[in-house]
Amino acid sequence: MERLKGKTAMVVGAGSIGPGWGNGKATAVTFAREGAQVFCVDRNGKAAQETVDIITSEGGRAAAFTADASRSEDVEAMVAACLKTFGRIDVLDNNVGIAEMGSVVSVPEASWDHVFNVNLKSAFLAMKHVIPVMEKQGGGSIINISSIASIRHLGISYVSYGTSKAAMNQMTKTTAVEFAPKHIRVNAILPGLMKTPMVEHSAGLASSYAGGDVEAMWRARDAQVPMGHMGDAWDVANAALFLASDESKYVTGLELIVDGGITVKAGN
Repeated sequence: MERLKGKTAMVVGAGSIGPGWGNGKATAVTFAREGAQVFCVDRNGKAAQETVDIITSEGGRAAAFTADASRSEDVEAMVAACLKTFGRIDVLDNNVGIAEMGSVVSVPEASWDHVFNVNLKSAFLAMKHVIPVMEKQGGGSIINISSIASIRHLGISYVSYGTSKAAMNQMTKTTAVEFAPKHIRVNAILPGLMKTPMVEHSAGLASSYAGGDVEAMWRARDAQVPMGHMGDAWDVANAALFLASDESKYVTGLELIVDGGITVKAGN
């Protein structure tokens, strides 16, 4: 349908931690299929290139870049590289995230700092460097990938994850208001329980759910969802597509929940 024709999208976290489709990988491919040229950023350059190869094999246009999004110099470099390659940035999708286990009592301080650097500082730095570009262009769309863990307890002890994502929600809303006069829209997507490589490869999550049994974890997570099953990366990608497109031109400061009904049911 070419809903993003003529747009350049930067997807931060466009690779996948393992085989299959992570949120960033699916989003980058979806954007390309809808006509965008996509700048695929990931800490793992091979994973970013794999996403680019999928896009180009389908006739799309994309480029890969290796960066640690929690480092200011890397973010500055990735923005400069995107501008050199494609000349503009119309869409920024902040899709970097990790989950480490622990309550406020048990989580190590170093782990707390690491989660906040990856989950929150990365989005802060990306917006810090991309928003001036969008201002000069006359507007743009920013999409921050949060989590329903930011608005409710899910029965899993990962306080740094939920708290960092809650802070992302507030940063999204504040920035949306501040830059609305510049025609820059800033929204957040709050995925629920998703079946993605990031979840599969998180030893702490599998241990918290089912003593390390990944298949048992999938069954337990399916059972939590009113629809009876988890979502997948394409559910997040399609939500991001709406927010990236001009169809959402009057939408900013939104927390778009994509969770199969978990947040509106009683209990966990």
